[in-house]
Amino acid sequence: MRHLGILAHSTEGAALCFLTYCQEGFRRLGRHDHPDVTLDYIAFGRSMPAWDAGDHDTVRATLAVSVDRLARAGADFFVCPDNTAHLALERPGPDLALPGLHLPEVVADQAARDGRTRVGVLGTRYTMDGPLYPRAFADRGIAAELPEPADRHMINKIIFDELVNGVFTESSRREYVRVIDGLAARGCDAVALVCTEIPLLVTPDVSPLPTLDSTRLGATAAYDVAVGARPLPTWRGGRGQLSRSAKGAQRGRQVW
Repeated sequence: MRHLGILAHSTEGAALCFLTYCQEGFRRLGRHDHPDVTLDYIAFGRSMPAWDAGDHDTVRATLAVSVDRLARAGADFFVCPDNTAHLALERPGPDLALPGLHLPEVVADQAARDGRTRVGVLGTRYTMDGPLYPRAFADRGIAAELPEPADRHMINKIIFDELVNGVFTESSRREYVRVIDGLAARGCDAVALVCTEIPLLVTPDVSPLPTLDSTRLGATAAYDVAVGARPLPTWRGGRGQLSRSAKGAQRGRQVW
């Protein structure tokens, strides 16, 4: 079995990824068993000034330190449960020390397997305003739908004021459900919860639409890699390598 490295970038979501990975092992291998896993986390707050300044290269450099440490700990590959971090990981630069799963690709693959045609996207303002999910969904013939600007502001504020700090309130849950209702009215057949913490607030039993839980999907995909049910990823950051990998998978009609 392969050794997973979890590249953490926010607390609650990284913890959910770790728990999901271990619990997948308990479910498939038996009590108390799972492939080796190491988590590395440089405090989220150290990257916030760079995020606010739009300095993705500095964030990438910080994340690369974590990947280096995961490699030295013996990890064979990594998963980063933080969607926004992928904006930085896609920046040009030296290859990361380990190959990693690309979370938007994992989520978009699941949407394609589910036969989705129009998916609402909920995440940080960086993710909602960025190219990650529109591009990944479009590559599979799926439309990406965003909330209205005022709702995007509200969603982002709740993430940074509450969710990343482990605060989950009923009033915030109602607001998110209201937004998902609006996406359903606009023709969405699923909603992608693509901030690591949103699945802790919006569970499938309260969502008006079927959910694509990026945190748990990433953890499960990582587990499949660890046990050999899915190939070792080849992406080591940047866009060029990702584009080549995605095109190869599309040509081979191989969607994992």
